[in-house]
Amino acid sequence: MPGTDVFDLSGQVAIITGGGTGIGRATALVFSDFGARAVVLASRKTENLEHVAEEVRAHGGTPLVVQTDVRKPEDCQALIDRTIEEFGQIDILVNNAGGSHSYPLESWTLEGWANMLDLNLRSVFLLSQAAAAHMIPRGRGNIVNISSGAGQLGLPYVAPYGAAKAGVNNLTLTFAGALGPHGIRVNCIAVGAVASEGFVKEMQRIGRDPDEVGGQSNGIGRAGRPEEIAYPILFLVSEGASFLSGETIYVGGGPHVPRML
Repeated sequence: MPGTDVFDLSGQVAIITGGGTGIGRATALVFSDFGARAVVLASRKTENLEHVAEEVRAHGGTPLVVQTDVRKPEDCQALIDRTIEEFGQIDILVNNAGGSHSYPLESWTLEGWANMLDLNLRSVFLLSQAAAAHMIPRGRGNIVNISSGAGQLGLPYVAPYGAAKAGVNNLTLTFAGALGPHGIRVNCIAVGAVASEGFVKEMQRIGRDPDEVGGQSNGIGRAGRPEEIAYPILFLVSEGASFLSGETIYVGGGPHVPRML
């Protein structure tokens, strides 16, 4: 494909969960910049989605706002159905919705555990399964899951979140193996500390600098920016990654090496 733009998304329809802030918002704007036909924005809070929809229009894209609680199976199916109803196809699914709370290990309840798995893991399975049903007959499609470095670490205060993200990493492999013969690629990005709105707000609350906190465990020495995750997502859904599937790529500022004494 010499001479072609391998990052061109012209004609493609993308669904982005958690599309109202942070990585989701940045990805919606990047997709629009690279020609996506339509960007479907899903989140529980429609006020955030409406703001992003205006930005998508300003970037030349066509937005669709769908209020979605990914913890609810019926909402996941409704998101897929609405996209097909409006645009007739799904080319890209970005499973970005997620989050966590921090409690000591002994304070996590069964209800809290289940809520974290529904939000961060079950939703990825349900949405990927439902989207794949429309991608398979077309023989093409891309799914990108957003995971976390917490899935590879032992972090007691976010135990259910870490377990869920480890599950997302495994689901990526599972879906890649199942869908690869149908021309559908499935990949994952595990992120480090990213200065999204929620992270910045929490740092302000406790009086800490986001870059200082975010950079404590990486070589670059600062928190990431949402667009620094959005561009790797663009790569994974583009023809530039046409031979890449089943991978979890860590985008977190590189390894932190302690200084020698």
